[in-house]
Order: sequence, then structure tokens, then C-alpha cells
Amino acid sequence: MSSWLGGIGSGLGQSLGQVGGSLSSFTGQISNFTKDMLLEGVEEVGDAATELQVSNSRLAEVEAAFATQKSEYDRLRKLYAELEEKLEASEIQIKGQSAEYRTLLQQKDVEISHLKARQSGLQEDVQKLQQSAQSASVGPAMLPVTTSSSTTTSSSVSSFLSRPSGSHQGFHGDEMDLSDVLWSQQEINRLSTEVLRLEAEVAHWRRMSQASSAAGGGNGDQGEILKLQRTIKELREEMSREVDEHQHELAALQDAQRQKMADVTRRHRDELAEYEERIEELEEQIQSGGSQATSPSEASRLPELQRTISSLQEAADQREEQLVELSVRLEEAQGKQASLQLEKDEAQEENVGLLQNYTRLQASVAELQTRVQEQEGKALQKAQLDHEIQALRNNLADAEKEMERLKSLAEAEPKEEVEHADILELNTIIGTLRQEKEVLEEEKLHLHERLKTAEEQIVCTTEAESGEAESLEDLKAELERREKVLRNTEEERDTLMSELEELDRQNQEATQHMISVKEQLSGQLREAEAELTRLTAELSTTKDRKKGLEEELETQKEKISHSAFTLNDMHMGKQQLERTVKELKDKLGLAQEQSREARRETTELKRTVQETQKQLSAAKAELDQAGDRGAETQGAKEELAGTERELSELRRELDEMRSSQEKVMGEDYELKMENRRLKAQSEEVTQQMKESQPALNRTVREKDTRIEALKLEKIQLEGELRQAESTLTEQAKQYQQTIKELTRARSMDASALQTEHERAIKLNQEKDMEIAQLKRDMEQVASDHRDTNEMLSITVAGQKQLTDLLQEKDIFMDTLKQNASDLQTEMESKISVATKEAEALRQALEEKDRQLGGMKEENSHLKEEFDRLRDQQSRPQSLAEPRTLDIITELETEITQLKSSRNALEEEVQTLSRTSEEQQASLLLSQQSLQTQQSELEQAHTRHQQTTLNYDRLIHARDEEITRLQQTVDRHGESRGRADSPPVQGEVILQEEKTQTLNQDNGNEKHDLSKVEIEKLVRGIKEKETEISQLNEKNISLTKQLDQLVVSRDEVGKLSQMILQKDLEIHALHARVSLGGAGGHSQDVMFLQQQLQAYAVEREQVLAVLNEKTRENSQLRSDYHRLMDILAGKEAALLKLQQENQRLSNMSDPSGSQEMFKETIQNLSRIIREKDIEIDALTQKCQTLVTVLQTSGGDSGAGSGGVSSNQFEELLQERDTLKQQVKKMEEWKQQVITTVKNMQHESAQLQEELLKLQGQVTADSDCSSKLSVDYTRLIQSYEQKERRLGSLSQELAQVQQTITQLSSTKDVLLGKLDSVAQTPEVVAVQSSGQSLTAEAPTSAAANVEKLQEELVRLRAQLAERDNTIRTIQENNHRLSNSASASESEQRSQAEEVRQVRERLEALQRSVREKDLLIKTKGDQLGQVSEALRNRENDNEVLKQAVTNLKERALILEMDGKKLKEENELVATRSREKESEFRALQETNMQVSLLLREKEFELSAVSEKAATVERMLKDKEQGKSGELNQLLNELKSMQEKAVAFQHERDQVMMALKQKQMETTAVQTELQHVRDKEQRLNLELERLRNHLLEIEDSYTREALSAEDRETELRRRVTLLDEKLATSSSAVENASQQASMQVESLQEQLSGAVKQRDDALAHLRTSQEQVNQYAVSLSNLQMVLEQFQQEEKAMYSAELERHKKDKEEWRRKAERLEDQASALQINLDEANAALDSASRLTDQLDLKEEQIEELKKQVEVRQEMLEEAQRKLMNLLNSTEGKIDKVLMRNLFLGYFQTPKTKRADVLRLMGSVLGLSREDVDRMLEDDGRHGVTGWVSSWLGGRGAQSVPNTPQRPTSSQGLNSSFSEMFVKFLEIESTPSLPAPKLSVYDIKPLSAPPPRRTSGAASSTATGAAAVGKRAGESNPFLAPRSAAVPLLGGSGSGGSGGGHLLMKPISDALPTFTPVPVSAEASAGAVLKDLLKQ
Repeated sequence: MSSWLGGIGSGLGQSLGQVGGSLSSFTGQISNFTKDMLLEGVEEVGDAATELQVSNSRLAEVEAAFATQKSEYDRLRKLYAELEEKLEASEIQIKGQSAEYRTLLQQKDVEISHLKARQSGLQEDVQKLQQSAQSASVGPAMLPVTTSSSTTTSSSVSSFLSRPSGSHQGFHGDEMDLSDVLWSQQEINRLSTEVLRLEAEVAHWRRMSQASSAAGGGNGDQGEILKLQRTIKELREEMSREVDEHQHELAALQDAQRQKMADVTRRHRDELAEYEERIEELEEQIQSGGSQATSPSEASRLPELQRTISSLQEAADQREEQLVELSVRLEEAQGKQASLQLEKDEAQEENVGLLQNYTRLQASVAELQTRVQEQEGKALQKAQLDHEIQALRNNLADAEKEMERLKSLAEAEPKEEVEHADILELNTIIGTLRQEKEVLEEEKLHLHERLKTAEEQIVCTTEAESGEAESLEDLKAELERREKVLRNTEEERDTLMSELEELDRQNQEATQHMISVKEQLSGQLREAEAELTRLTAELSTTKDRKKGLEEELETQKEKISHSAFTLNDMHMGKQQLERTVKELKDKLGLAQEQSREARRETTELKRTVQETQKQLSAAKAELDQAGDRGAETQGAKEELAGTERELSELRRELDEMRSSQEKVMGEDYELKMENRRLKAQSEEVTQQMKESQPALNRTVREKDTRIEALKLEKIQLEGELRQAESTLTEQAKQYQQTIKELTRARSMDASALQTEHERAIKLNQEKDMEIAQLKRDMEQVASDHRDTNEMLSITVAGQKQLTDLLQEKDIFMDTLKQNASDLQTEMESKISVATKEAEALRQALEEKDRQLGGMKEENSHLKEEFDRLRDQQSRPQSLAEPRTLDIITELETEITQLKSSRNALEEEVQTLSRTSEEQQASLLLSQQSLQTQQSELEQAHTRHQQTTLNYDRLIHARDEEITRLQQTVDRHGESRGRADSPPVQGEVILQEEKTQTLNQDNGNEKHDLSKVEIEKLVRGIKEKETEISQLNEKNISLTKQLDQLVVSRDEVGKLSQMILQKDLEIHALHARVSLGGAGGHSQDVMFLQQQLQAYAVEREQVLAVLNEKTRENSQLRSDYHRLMDILAGKEAALLKLQQENQRLSNMSDPSGSQEMFKETIQNLSRIIREKDIEIDALTQKCQTLVTVLQTSGGDSGAGSGGVSSNQFEELLQERDTLKQQVKKMEEWKQQVITTVKNMQHESAQLQEELLKLQGQVTADSDCSSKLSVDYTRLIQSYEQKERRLGSLSQELAQVQQTITQLSSTKDVLLGKLDSVAQTPEVVAVQSSGQSLTAEAPTSAAANVEKLQEELVRLRAQLAERDNTIRTIQENNHRLSNSASASESEQRSQAEEVRQVRERLEALQRSVREKDLLIKTKGDQLGQVSEALRNRENDNEVLKQAVTNLKERALILEMDGKKLKEENELVATRSREKESEFRALQETNMQVSLLLREKEFELSAVSEKAATVERMLKDKEQGKSGELNQLLNELKSMQEKAVAFQHERDQVMMALKQKQMETTAVQTELQHVRDKEQRLNLELERLRNHLLEIEDSYTREALSAEDRETELRRRVTLLDEKLATSSSAVENASQQASMQVESLQEQLSGAVKQRDDALAHLRTSQEQVNQYAVSLSNLQMVLEQFQQEEKAMYSAELERHKKDKEEWRRKAERLEDQASALQINLDEANAALDSASRLTDQLDLKEEQIEELKKQVEVRQEMLEEAQRKLMNLLNSTEGKIDKVLMRNLFLGYFQTPKTKRADVLRLMGSVLGLSREDVDRMLEDDGRHGVTGWVSSWLGGRGAQSVPNTPQRPTSSQGLNSSFSEMFVKFLEIESTPSLPAPKLSVYDIKPLSAPPPRRTSGAASSTATGAAAVGKRAGESNPFLAPRSAAVPLLGGSGSGGSGGGHLLMKPISDALPTFTPVPVSAEASAGAVLKDLLKQ
């Protein structure tokens, strides 16, 4: 845990440090961004080229900033991912720990059940002890023995009590308070000190009691010993409880630490989320800035172009002035950069402060983690010290054991050994000694009393001994011997006492050291707690500081926002742009929500998975049923093993099912992706249903194929499920069979069955857990399915909204273009003010910087001098030194001042050099721009020479007409030119708008392409941002193109202006002529001719566009056909691969030949392994027989030895033959293994090929998706072109409408001209003024009704006419004479006017006819174009049908090829199968031959075994049991041979099955061939059909081409007619012009009068214009005011919105915190509930344990009573020896050879309880004098004692004739008969610390026995006759009882060649032969 926490802490530190570094760079980028925003207002220039350069440079800067931001964002994202991974790892560890705690709880429950079982066992033991006590009072006495059961129970009890239970699960997730932790730690320290004190007292009183018991002979009551044992047990239990409590506290501490870590990670996540939001905001600001900088509108470009056309003559002067201005602005920008640099430095300093706080917080967190680790290290040190104490206690226990052994030797009375606690048990006494203090004090008083009684007993015993010495003189020799022994023992006791005292001293020192260490640890803990509190306080203070800093940051942000608002007040248009950007952001947010909803839609596609999951759940339910059946049958061990194997198989099957499910999920995912694409396409298809029906059909076909593939997969899954069900049914049958067999063979104990039942319950619980987890997985998958469905439904809605969004974007771009022009005018006025303020600020800042630098340098120098002075003052100095020091300091100050001045000068030089370099660079840039502009001008000149020539020709033609008409109508032409210029300008504008619309169409095409990309990649906002950037780039490119066109269009603009002026003059002259009378006809004719020419040009353009479209259409068709062919090939390849995959899966999946082959190989390998095992067993048995025969041969005579040697030679030959056969079998086995390996290699290769094919399939699917996307793009582009054609036709219709409108206006104008022409005639004709005044107002009223626009002009003319009438009335009298002449002249003029009117009417009729012709021609053109479109649509439909048929034909061909390939593959497979069957037949033959050889070998071995049996019968009569065993083995071998025959029969059956399968495969081949023939027939039929369709299509195409040629011919005819009509119109216009020349002279008089009226009109119009200008100015001012108010309001609104958003974010944060606190509260409450529940459970368990303890105490008292009875019996029967035993030992001594008699004597001495020294002394005397004296004295000495009667005595037949080995075996039999168990445990039975866990029954017994022997072996005290009954004599005799050098085989230690066997209890009925037989069996 500590290492893990340390790793997390270091990782957090690194990641947070990286975050800090990224923050510093991030703040620098923010300051750069603000600087750029401030500089934007300054860098805007009037000229277009310079503005382009500025915008480009700004774009580059913005892109660089964006790249840095993007890299920063990527780095932060990686950091975030790493932190998330660490968090997941920590969560996984936490889950693992909680699972461990749960398992520990379960183990506790299991241990309680074990305790209950142990209680029942103790009750049985008590009953047995009572019975044994009763039998012992009646029958003979027994030796004290300990049973294996008691040892196992004691060891298990000790292990249970000493095992640390681990931390509890209930406290998982708790939040422990710090104060609780501190209090618990103080309580632990106090209790530990109390425990140490009590331990010291206990050790002292224990030493005292041991000393008193050693002195007093240890005759104390056994009741006190039992009480002590009881108290020890209670202390152990209390200690285990304390350990549990400590572990609970540890768990609580770990939970608290975990909670802290979770809080830290959550805070870190929140900070990361805030940083990501900030990054997104900055990116959006950058993009909005870029869009602001680079989105000038095209609408504003037209007036700018007109201005630049007029200003190009002054371009050179302006450029020089601009260079000067640029240099000035460069200086200003540098000043602003310096000021911004200062601001940046200040922001960086603030960031540094924040980062320092952050690092401080990190350091505090790291310190906390180190404190936690130190605490854990202290806990580890505690554990180590506890281990040392345990080792010391071990030494004490050993010493106490030695004391007790010495006591037993001194008193010759073996006492029951006191049970001592294990090392771990003594470690756990700590907690309960506090409660047991009073009990220990009472024990102290008892021990004082015992000391007194022991002293009195010592006195009594000495008196009794003196009395006995006086009374019993017979036993003086014996007493002397005993006194010698006593002296030896006393000496040993003294040495041991001294050693014990040393050990006690060491123990006391260790305890004192422990106490000091614990005190130190507690002090360190207190210090750590104080530091923790201090750190928490520091944390809170740092948090407060952080909050304050954040508030300061927020205030500074508000200030920055205020400054930004002031800037926004300066930049009105930019605010509008930002508003639009925000709207776009909202729309993007909506798009994000839609994309989120689209993800939910994908859940619809997961419903198909649910069916498979239902099937899976059914299979799982069946598995559960099988598991329940298995749970019923788990009664026995054999059954459990079988069920475990079956479970593993079922799990494997489940894994296979899961893998298949994963495959299905992967395919479903692919289908989801394809469905998304299809839905995106389907939305387009709904818009264009009529045009794209074939595409819909294709998608339907693809869907059908996919559905079929899904159905096939479903069928496969159903087949697999059926297989699984069949296997489950088979397994159920097997289970039922096993149940029946087990019910027959059930003979187990109740305890074993109970344990097995518990294990089965555990397994059942695990299975239930697995089932629950699987159900959870199912539910999760279903929820995911629903989510994906919802997401898909939302994406469908989101795509519609995206299309709306894109349209809104287009509108928004137009608005941006319009707003940019307004912005530029405002910006230029405000830049000057800002630059002045910036200069003043820059100068002030530079001065402040210089002053600051000087002050800083002075400060640093003063500090250095101050330090030096301090150093000098610290030293003792002489009087002369201060002066020198003053001089030195003065010199140093001068030097520093000079250095500072030099540095300042160097800085100034550097800044000047930098500025000069920058100015040079700017000059070079401006020169380069000038050169580029000049080059562009030259290119424009070269481009437009041809256009200028054309224009010159037109100008010459117009000049001729102007010279005719300019003399009369100069002024009128100018005034009329103003009126008539708008339509021509409109035409120019129309042309330019056409170019713009073309450009926009190109943009729209790209836009549509980008729309497709959006629909494909709906996943995030980044793609939308990239689209916006692309649109910005397009705008930049368009602006660049426009700026380039500005230069090239200058001359063109001049020429076009010239042409326009000439056209205007012509139009004006024609209008003047028409005003004179019939002159309007010529103007209308000219206008109509121009329109006709324009229409002709437009028609040519339309035809050219149509030709291009047809050509593009044909290219697209060819590309489409090519792509469809490729697609067809790809789809065919896909289908082929899918079929191959299915075929391969069918070949591999069904349990066919390969599985059979594997099963046969497995059977053969199993047979070979069994044979090898049998051969090894036979060789071992042969070796044992050889050794036995050799040993027996050494004893027997020479004659029999010859026979045995021959037989042994035969046996050796047989062994060689067997070895050769074994080698053959091994070679065959290796061959089989190689074949298996080859098969595995082939399967691996096939799997690799499958993987490659799957990769190809995925690649082909990707290609097909790309091709479909390309196809949709092509269709869209084609539809766009068709739309453009429709728009062009609409424009044509609009042009026709404009023609009709112009004709109507022409009629109106002609009517006006007629009315105007009547006025002078009436003036000349009529003499009376009354009628004239009456008619004039009527005509004026008519004109007023017709035209309201010319009312003012007519009124002025009427006033003039009135004046003229008055003058005419005055002069009427004078002119009465000449009236007649004038009337005749006027009549002739009227006649001429009538003729002119008739001609005009004829011209009007012809013009109307021409208009009608034009209309009809236009209608015909529209009909022709519609017919062409219909034909093209029909052609497309036919082409698509042809391509579909071609695809079908290709698919069928591919199917045919696939079938052929499959046939070939099947043929090759059948050949391979035949070869495999042949190989299997050969292997079967070999196996059968080998089996026959084995049978022969078995028969030979059986014969040899018979001969060996005879041999052994001859050799030894008592060894018949071994031969019986051999005979049994031979019978088993024969049974195995029969089994082998059965297996051979099974192999033959498998071969027959293989042959049946081959026949089935051949029939399948025949079916496949029939299918191939049918498919070939279908292919031929489809080819014929295709050819017919192609012929029909070619006929239709030819007919369509003929129709096209006819239509073109008609169009040419119409063109010719148009040309003739235009020539006729031109002729008529020439005639009219001739008539106009004749009429111009007549019109001159009328024109003069008209001119006067026009002058009045002009004055009035100028006044009106002035009023209009003033009005427009007022409106502009009003609009500016409104905009400023709007800007103010919007700024206020935005500020309020930002405040609102900030408050909302704060509220959300608080809500998140509240929710997190609520979650924590809920978790804490849940943990408290669980803790309360656990405490209740623990209380219940403790009550149960206490009840069990009470019962155990009752049993213990009963056991103690039984022990007392047994001890009395043993004391009464201790000194008696059995006669038979003595007789056997005596006879055995004399029957053994003389070399081995010393060992026998040692054994007898150990039986009689003699020490090894006495026996060695006697043997030395024996070596000197002989054995008789020693034996006699020995027998005389021990005559009084008797041996306890053994229950079994040897029969008379086994008398003195038997050897010592037989007697030894009898003794083993007698001692190994199971008797009633002894009540007490020995000291040696206690499990040591390093002992392994107890094994199963016999192993445990043997290990305890050997352990006891090993512990008890001190100079040969190990007594085999006193060993526990279940433990046999150790066979590997080292220094044990049976240690003999050579001699008999059974007296030797068993060699390594022979196998070692576990000891076995031998029954009384079995003889020596039976014992040897059992040994050989094992």
C-alpha cells in the first residue's frame, strides 16, 4: 500500500508540475492574444495591398498561436489520460482490498463452524477418556501416549487463534475523523505500556514459581496447572480479539487515506475541466479574431474599386506618403508592444505567485503522503520488534522445556508437560492483559503461598528420605547410583539455571528496549499528529490564500473585461461579429447535444444482439441447472474432482460462447457504422427521391445482403447453442450415472461429508456470483443498446439542424461582408486617437522602465555592499582598515554606476539596431510589394490589350454618331447621361455579380463537400471549427483575388467608363430626338438591338455552358461506370471471402474429422503413458526383488545361489528386452507428437490466413464506403449543375420580363412625347388664348394622371407657356397680316408630322412583332432545354439500369468462379482427408502390433513372475505374502491388457466412423457439382439478357443523338432568322436617323425653350438633392447614435450575461460539491449501517464463542478429571515391565551378531529408562570384562520393576525360533495397535512458527511424530517405544533408535534407490510377512 501510495503521489506531483508549466505558457499566450487584440485597431491601413499584408501577417501570428494552443491542449489531454489511468488502477486496488475483506468475513464464519465441529470432537474425546478411565481401572496399565488427533486439533486451534484475521470489510468506505484516529492511537500506546508492565510481572512470578517447583520437586497440584492453562487460553483469545481491533483501526486509517486521495483526484479533475473550458474559449476567441480580421465583404469592395480607379493616377505619391506613415506606425506599434510586454510581465509574475502556491500545496500533499508512509513504516518496525519478542519467548519456552525434562529425570516421575503458547499466540496477549490485571495479582498471591508450601514439602521430603535411608539398607547400592545420577542432573540443572538467568536478563533487557522503542514511537506519533494538525491548518490557510488569489484574479479579469468593453465601444463592428460568433457557438452547442442524442440512437441496432443474449442466458440457465445437479452429487472426493473437470470444460465452452458473442458485437458495431452512413445518405435521398431511386435500390440491396449475413450468423449461433445443449444433456446423463455410482459406493465419515458439503456450498455460492455477474453484464449490454439507439435518433435530427446551420452560416457570412465596410470607416477615425494616446503612454512607460532598471541595479549594489559591511563588521579589524574600505566601496559604487550606464547604452544601441533592422525589413517588404504590384500591373496590361482594341473600335463607331449629334444636344446629353447610366451600370454589376455568383457556386460546391464530411464526421465540434477556418481561408483567397483584380481592372475600368459615357451620350441624343417628335423610335431600336446582341451573347454562353455540362456529364458517367465496375469486383471478392470464411468455419467448427483425430491421438498418448508407468513399476519391483534375493542369497547355501543367479540373468535379459520395447514405444510416441505438432502448425497457418482475409475484407469495406461517399458527392455536384441551369433559365425569363417592361415604358414615353409635341402646334395655330388655356390644363391633367414623377417639370413648362401666351397676345395685333402665311406653313408642317407619326407607328408594330418573336424563341429555347433535361434523366436511368445488370452479371460470374474454387478446395480437402485416413490406419496397425507385442510381453512377464514366485517359495516360507502381491499385480496387468483390447476395439470403431464421414463428404461434393452446373446455366441466360438490354440501349442512344442533331439544326435556323431580323432593324434605324437629321433643324427652336425650362428644373433638383444629402447625413448620425447605444446596451448585456454565467458556474460548482458531499454522506451512512450490522454480527459471534468456551471449559474439567485418574493409574503402574518384552529383548540380544549387540543394548537401555552415559559405560566395561556381570547387575537392579502388559501376546508357534527382526516387527505391531487417546498434548506436538500447514490425516501424524522426535533428540533420548501410536519409527534413521551401521536389510536406513513410504498403522492380526507385503505395496 505504501509503495503504491508513494507512486501515486510522485505521479501526481509530476503531473501537477507539468500542469503548472503549461499554465505559465498558457498565461503567456493569453497576454499575447490580448496584445494582438489591442494591436488590431492600429494596424488597419487604407490601401488594399498593405491591408492584405497586415492581415496575412496577423493570420500567420494567429495560426502560430493556435498551433501552440493546440499542442498545449494535446499535452494537457495526455496528462489527463495518465491521471485517469492512475485513478482506475487505484480503484481496482481498492476493489481488490474490499474483496479480500469480504473473503476474510467468510473465513471467520467458517472458523466458527470449525469451532463447533471441534466442540463435538472434544465431547467425543471426553466420552472416550471416561471409557478408558473405567477400562484402565479394570485392565492392565498402558504407557502414556499422545494421539495424532489431539496434535492436529491443538495445531489447528493454535493456527486459528494465531492467524491474523486481516482488516474487516465493513469499514470499507468509512470516513474516520482525525480526532478519532488520534484518540485510538493514544489508547493503543497506553494499553501497550500497561501490557509490557504486566508481562514483566508475569515473567518475574513465573521465574519464581519455576525455581520453587525445581527446588521442591514439582509436586504442586495439577489443578493449578490446569487453571494456568485456562488463563493462558483466555489470554490468547483476548489477544486475538485485540489483534482484530487493531486491524480494524488500520482498515479505518486506510479508508481515511483513500478518501483523501479521492478528494485530491476529484479536485484535480475539476481544475482540469476548468482549464479545458478556458482553452476552448481561447480557441474560439482566436478563431473569431481571425474571422474578424479576414472577412471583408464583397459588397463594400465595389465602391472601394470605384474609388481606387479614380485614385490610381496619384498612386506613386500616396505610396511614398504611406511609407512615411508606415514607419511612424511601426514606431507606435513598437511602443505599444513594449507596454503590452510590461503587462505580460506583470501577468507572468502573478502566474508565478499562483504556481508557487500550487507547488506549496503539492509539497504539503507530498509531506502528508510521506507521513502516512512513515506511520506504515513504524507499524512495520512494531511488527519486527514483536517478532524479536516472539523469538525471545521461544528461547524461554525451550528453556522451560529443559527444566521440566530435568525435573522428570531427577524425580524419576514423568509428569505431564505444561502447554506453552506459540510465538504468534504470545504476541497477541497485548490487549487482554489490561482486563486480566486483577486475576494476575491473585495468581501472584497464590504463587507466594505455593512457594511456602513447596519449601515445607522440601523439608518433609528430606526427612522422608533420611527415614527411608535408615529403614532400607537393602537399596543402598541403588541409592548411591541414584545419587550419582542426581549429582549429574543437579550439575546440569545448575548450568541450565545459569543459562536461564542469562536468558531472563536478556529478556528483561529486550522488554525494556521494547518499552523505550514504543515510547519513542508514541512520541514520534504524537509529533506526527501535531505536524498533521499543523499541516491541515497550513492547508486551510493556503486554501484561503488561494481563494483570495482567485478573487483577485477574478477582479483583474473583470478589469480586463472592462477594458475590453471600452475597446469594444471603439470597435462597433467587431462586437457584432462576436455576437454572431456567440450565436454560432450556441448553434455548435446545439449540434453537440444533437450528436450526443445521435449516439443514443445506436442502441436500436443492439436489439439484434439481445436475441443472441437471450439464447446465451438460456444456455447459462441450463448451466446453472447442471451446476445444481453437480451440487447435489458433491458428496464424495472423486465426484468433486469430476465435477471440477466438467466445470472447467463448461467454462471453456462459456468462453467460446463469449468470444462468439464478441464477434457478433464487432459485426454489429460495423453494421452500426454502416447504418449511420446509410442514414446520412437516406436524408439526402429523401430530398432527392425522384433523381436518386437507383441509389436507393442499391442501398436496399446492401441492407438485404447484410440482413442475410446477420441471419446466417444467427443460424450459426443457434447451431452452436444446440451443440452446447446437446453437450449439456450428455453431461447431465454423465452426472446421473456418477450419482448412481456414488450412491452405491458411499462409505465416508460424517465429518468428511460435512466438509465436502461445505465446499460444495462454497462452489455453489461462487457459481451464483458468476450468474449474477453475467446477468449484470446482460443488463449493461441492453442499456448500451438503448443508448446507441437514442443516439442514432438524435443524430438524424441533428443532421437536419446542421443543414439549417450551414444555411445560416452562409447568411451570416454575407452579413459579415456588409459589416466589414462600415467598420473600416469607423476604425480609421478612431485609430488616430488611439495612436496618440498609445504614444503618450509608451513614452511614460519607457521613462518608468529606465527609472526602474536604475533603481533595481542600485538596490542590488546596495545589498551587496550591505552584506560586505556585515561580513567586515563580524571580523575584528584594525583602525586603518575602515578608510581603505571606504575608498574601496566608493570605487566600487563608481564602477557599478559606470557599468549600469554602459549597460543602458548597450541596451539603447541594441534597441536602435533592432528598430533599424525592422525598418529595413519593412522597407524591403514594401519594395517587394511594389514590385509584385508592378508585375501584376504589367500582366493586367498584357491581358487587356485585346479588350482595349475591341473597346477602341466601339469608341470609334460611337464617336461618329456623337459628332453628328453633339452640336445640338451637349447639356441634354450630360443630364440625360446621369439618368440613363444606372441600367448600364446595372449590366456591369450584373456581370460582376455573375462572376461572384460563379465564385459563390464554387464555394457552395466546396461547402457541399464539407457538408458531406460533416455528415460523415458528426462526432465533435473540431470539424465544424475547421470548416469555419476553411470558409475564412476562402474569404481571404477571394479578397486576395479581388485585390489583384483591382490593379488589373484599372485600365479596363477607364475604358469601360469611356464606353459607358459614349453609350450614355448616344442614348441621350436618341432621347432628345424622340422628344422632338419621332426621334424616340431610333433610340428604342438601338436599345432593342443592344438587348438582342446581349441575348445572343448570353445564348452563346448558355450553349457553351451546356456543352461543358454535357462533357462533364459524360466524364462523370464514365467515372461512375468505372467506379461501379470496381465496386462490383470488390463486392464479389467480399462475398467470395465471406463464403470461404463460412466454409472454413464449417470445416473447423462441426465436431468432425479433426476432433476425432485429436481424440484418437489423445487416447494413444494416454495408452503410451500408462504403458510407461507400468514398465517403470515393473522395473522398480524387479530391482526390489533382486535386492531381497541377494540379501537372502547371502544367508543361504551355495547350491541354491547358483539357481538364483541363473534366474536373475534371465530376469536381466527380460528387462533389456522390455527396455528395447520401451524405446520403440517412445520413438512411436515422438512420431505421433511430431504429427500433432505439424497439425498445430497447419492450424496456426490457417488462422493467420483467416486473419489476413478478414483484414482484406475490412479494407474492401472501407474502400466501398469511400466509393459510396464519392458517388454521393458526384451526384450532388451533378444536381448542383442542374440547379444552375435552372437558375440560368430563370434569369432568361427575368430578362424577357425586363424586355416587356422596357417595351411598356417605351410606349408610355412615346405617349408623353406625343403630348409634348402637340403643345407648340396648338400655340402656332390657335389665335384666341381662351381655347388654348382650356386645352392646356386638360392635357396637363392627363399627364398628371399618367405620370406623377414629371408633375413639377410640367408645371414649370406651363408657367413658361403662360408667359409666352401673354407676349403672343400682345404681339397678335402686329402679326395679323402674316397670319395667313403662317397658317399655310403650319398646315404643311402638320401633314409632315402626321407622316412621321405613321412611320413611327409602323416601327412600333415591327418592334412589337420582334418582341413577340423573341418571346416565342425564348419559350422554344426553354422547351428545348427541358426536353434535353428529360432526355438526360432518361439516359441516366437507363445507364444505371445497365450498370446494375452489369454488376449482377459480374456477381454471378464471381459466384461461378467461387464455386469452382470451392470445388477444387473440397477435392483437395478430400485428398488430404484420404491421406490422413491412410496415416491413421497405419498408426492403428502399428498400435495393434504394439498391443500384441505388449500382450506377449505380459504373458512372458506372467510366466517369469510364476517362476519368481516358485523361487521365493523355495527360499523362504514366510515370504508368501510378497508373492501373493506379485500375483495380484499380474492379475491387474491382465485386466489392463483386456482394457487395452477394449481400447483397440474403440479405435477400430473410430476408423469406421471416419470412413462413413468420407462417404458423406463425397455425397456433398456431388451436390456442389450439381449446383455449379445450375449456376452456369443461369449465368448464360443472364448474359443473353444483358446483351439484349445493351442492344436496346444503343438503339435508344442513337435515336436520342438524332433528336439532338435535329434540335441543333432548328437552333441554327432560329439564329439565322434572328440575324436577318436584326439586320432589318438596323436598316430601319438608319432610315430613321436620316429623317432625324432633317427634323433636328426644326427642333432647335423648341429645344431652346426646353433648355430654359430644364435650367429651372436643374436648380430645383439641386435643391432637392441638397435636402436629400442633409437628410441622409441626419439619418447617418441617427444610425451612429443608435449603433452606439446598441453597442453600449450589448456590452452591458454581455457583461450581465458573463456575470450570470459566472454565478451559474459557481452555483453548479456548489451543487456538484453538495452532491459529492451528499454522496459521501450516503456512503458514510451506508458504511455506518454496515458497521453496525457487522458489530451486531460480531456480538452474536462473540456470544456463540463464549458459549462454546463455556462448553469447552466443562469438557476441559471432565478431561482434567480423566487425566488425574490416568496419571494415578500411570503412577501406580510406572515401574512395572512386561515379562514377555524382557524375554524377547533378552533373546534378541543373544540372537543378534556380536557386531550389532551394542545397538541392541542401547535400545534395551532406552526401553528401561537408562541414560546414554550409563549404557556407554556399561558397554566399555563389557568390552573389558564381558557382558555377564553387567547383565546380572542390570537384571538384579531392575528386578523390582515390571513392564506393563501388552494386550496382544505372541503365540506359542512364534516362540524362540523367530529372529530379532520378527520380534522387532511384533513389537511394532503391538505398539501400533490403536488405543484410547491420551487426554493431554505433549510439548513437542505444538506447531512451531516455521512449520508448514497441517496436511491430511496420515501426513500430519507422521510430520508431528517426526517433529517430536527431532525436538526431543537430545543425546539420544528419543524412544521409539514411547512414540505416539499413530507415528511409526522413522525409516531414515540418523541418530535415532534404529541407527545401525550395516547388517540386516531391515536394520539399515532405506537407500535413495528404494522409494520412501509414509508410515502405516499395522493391525494386530497381521504377521511379519503381511507387514513387509504392505511395505512393498506402498
